Amino acid sequence: MNWITNYVRPTINSLFSRREVPENLWTKCTECGTMLFHRELSENLNVCTNCDHHMPISARERLTALFDGGVFSEIKVPEPISDPLHFRDQKKYPDRHKAAQKATGEKDAMLVATGEVGRTPLVAVAQDFAFMGGSMSMYVGNAIIAGAEMAVKRKLPMVLFSAAGGARMQEGILGLMQMPRSTIAVEMLKEAGLPYIVVLTHPTTGGVTASYAMLGDVQLAEPNALIGFAGARVIEQTIREQLPEGFQRSEYLLDHGMLDRVTHRKKLRDELASIIRMLTHQPPPVKGDLPKPDIPAEPVVEKAK
Repeated sequence: MNWITNYVRPTINSLFSRREVPENLWTKCTECGTMLFHRELSENLNVCTNCDHHMPISARERLTALFDGGVFSEIKVPEPISDPLHFRDQKKYPDRHKAAQKATGEKDAMLVATGEVGRTPLVAVAQDFAFMGGSMSMYVGNAIIAGAEMAVKRKLPMVLFSAAGGARMQEGILGLMQMPRSTIAVEMLKEAGLPYIVVLTHPTTGGVTASYAMLGDVQLAEPNALIGFAGARVIEQTIREQLPEGFQRSEYLLDHGMLDRVTHRKKLRDELASIIRMLTHQPPPVKGDLPKPDIPAEPVVEKAK
């Protein structure tokens, strides 16, 4: 009985009551293969602590890291027709759309908000590649217009974070029509004399690159981001030439004059605050969000007569 009580029963209990370890505690870096603890990775804004590779980040996480204290107000976006073409591939478009909503917790591929960055008010628009590849839909077009209208109404600059694989095929020509619609929204900002800054993230391709993603007054990009219109393979097959190494990456585009600067994700917030305050003729932001200290005058010492 002692053998059964002291060994067999505890062994059986341990097998059936073994706790499962959550699968999302660790993330493998796609660049260097390092296993990264989820909390450490989140605190580093989804940038690999080993090789500095910029991993995907959701639109909500990006805006939380951007605004002061992570506080912002979402701007309501008009809801478009849910399934205008009654499109179906392997799944019905409404089913695919609902699955993306459930996976990301967002209504669609773009989030619009207003808040302060370094005590500088602005409107920010962020695209989420996790939502159907960040594809440009009627909702995305409505989101850009809603952001531009709010910026014009409050006389605020607008910052857009792009991340997309192009137009949403399930909406066909209606998805492509968001190219001119978004261009008109950007023109509204320019006519109002308001800064429009674009931060291109990995990847930004297709019709997004051919419209609002390349119309900024200032063009920034994250390191090693894929940026282009057609894919490299299509270009090679068309021109029948070998493309140079690093083609369509942000550093290559910077060297060839298509970008103003490539900025690390952890430095983007300060970079944007400085650029916006410069374009709006405001004094530079104070580091640490603290008032400038008053330096007392040196005491005047009277010389002995």
